[in-house]
Amino acid sequence: MRFSRSAQLEVEDLGCADYLTLEQRMFEVVEEVLEGANDRLLVCEPEPVLTVGRGSRIEDYRSAGIPVHEVSRGGKTTFHGPGQLVIWPVIALQDEARDLHAYLHALEEALILGLQGLGLASGRDPRNTGAWIAGKKVASIGVAVRRWVAYHGVALNVTTDLAWFRRFDPCGLEPDLMTTLQLAMGQTPDPDEVQELLLAAFEQVLRHG
Repeated sequence: MRFSRSAQLEVEDLGCADYLTLEQRMFEVVEEVLEGANDRLLVCEPEPVLTVGRGSRIEDYRSAGIPVHEVSRGGKTTFHGPGQLVIWPVIALQDEARDLHAYLHALEEALILGLQGLGLASGRDPRNTGAWIAGKKVASIGVAVRRWVAYHGVALNVTTDLAWFRRFDPCGLEPDLMTTLQLAMGQTPDPDEVQELLLAAFEQVLRHG
């Protein structure tokens, strides 16, 4: 299934910034896509923050010793921060693509395809969205929809310090279930190569099905 109907899937690199600044830009792009602009892939690396989705209560995370922000996506609570590649596809879903289960499955497929390019075999967990390597979660997924424009997306742990995840229950899971590309590969990956492979995978899955 093809999800993006745009002539091209533009990439906008937001760089490293605090989460609220990045989120504000994402909301601006959502409005642009609602008004007819091309679909977009937003890429960023947020400063340390816990984002609390609709499946959790923000009050439960005030004592984590890290900024906490309530967000509109589904899912529970996750960490964003240094060493992470965050990709937010802002996609106008149309016709048969208006299927959120299929869209989440496509985001997982893009992650799996991108990680294959790094020589990593990853897969799904039928109970928890995301990408998993050898029984550990390397990427989290959460989306929201406004008038059938999907936003938010995926967070891939590249060289992320896993100590952050021990401050809370990531996505309702035990912290020890989280991993990074660095651990899975046994070496520090090239962040530019990781980003290039992942963006190419998202382009292939979302535009070509």
